[in-house]
Amino acid sequence: MYQRLITSQMNEALADTPVVIVNGPRQSGKTTLVRQFESLGRPYRTLDNPNDLAGARNDPIGFLRGTDQFIIDEVQRVPELFLAIKETVDRNRAPGRFILTGSAEILNLPGIRDSLAGRMQILPLLPLSMNEISGGGVADFLAELFAGEFREQPQKTPRTLLLTPVLAGGFPEMLARSAEHRRVAWAQAYVEALLRRDVPDISNIEKPDALARLVDVLAVLNGQIVNLQDMGSRAGIDHKTAERYLGLLENLYLVRRLKPWFRNELKRLVKSSKLHFIDSGLLAGIRGLTTPRIKANSMLFGPLLETFVHAEISKLITFAQDRHRLFHYRDHDGYEVDFVIENRVGQVAGIEVKASATVTAQDFRGLKRLAAGAGRDFVGGCLLYDGERVVRFGDRLAAVPLSALWG
Repeated sequence: MYQRLITSQMNEALADTPVVIVNGPRQSGKTTLVRQFESLGRPYRTLDNPNDLAGARNDPIGFLRGTDQFIIDEVQRVPELFLAIKETVDRNRAPGRFILTGSAEILNLPGIRDSLAGRMQILPLLPLSMNEISGGGVADFLAELFAGEFREQPQKTPRTLLLTPVLAGGFPEMLARSAEHRRVAWAQAYVEALLRRDVPDISNIEKPDALARLVDVLAVLNGQIVNLQDMGSRAGIDHKTAERYLGLLENLYLVRRLKPWFRNELKRLVKSSKLHFIDSGLLAGIRGLTTPRIKANSMLFGPLLETFVHAEISKLITFAQDRHRLFHYRDHDGYEVDFVIENRVGQVAGIEVKASATVTAQDFRGLKRLAAGAGRDFVGGCLLYDGERVVRFGDRLAAVPLSALWG
């Protein structure tokens, strides 16, 4: 069993908050995590069970009756439960009463935000991070990035060692399969089940076949600027339907739109989002990418690696005590930075990703442009590469081995 790094946050939340919601994609390990808190007086129910599902839908208040504490899995399947939970919590606001899990973005479900406002804490649980897979603690990457100073220590991350974790991703079921073709089969079955089972719970879809086509289109366009007209055209739907379907896939934790970083006074920035799948292994499976395919066409590896880094940074942000927001940067002169992180006090750091062991000063053009735009708020930038050591490229800029993300 993997030790999840949000467990300490969960213990803290249960000590002072009536409702704790563990939110994240299906098969990311939510059930395994919450059942560790199962005990006498805190029964476990899953709404994937037909009998529990029927009981919750037919009589939400009665479903909760008879116990002061509850663990309810996949609560998004019965939104009516939230009002019943609010009612019982308002009668008894003791901490740790309800542990809920959801495989859809809870705050985007109708009525949820208001019904439990002030009564709940939401903890995101993404697929396993490299820190969790290796059994280590949280890496110091964010602290070192914002300090503008990375420790000098040899770290080996050559392409041959990177391929395996990038193609496997962080879903426990994929990690358990050593054969690549079996991981591909799991990923494709995962998406099919998601569209067939979970989509009807949160939305009415007029064109389910078009939604499936859109997933395939997004897999090809992963890492690119979101263009709804183009995406819709490729999937055979108009741009308004593409916007709605893309939002639905975000709510189900399949993809994410990475917003652009900008300041109001900077007029020449591209203010469109970029698209990333939630997990590089899932993306590889959808596209049928395997080691032989990538070795035959190395151009396929760059976007996949960028999504892998996006996932690892997103997980580090969920583990951090301080608040960080993740963006991308691009201007109309063609300068770009893959990832921009801004902390609570407005400090800005940039991260570029390069699927190569060779780095030149030219690779830092985007980071330098970001530094100029952020001014005194810029604290550091790094270029993650598959080399073995930290190489400095000027004030607060360095090439850093990719393994620093989980070092």
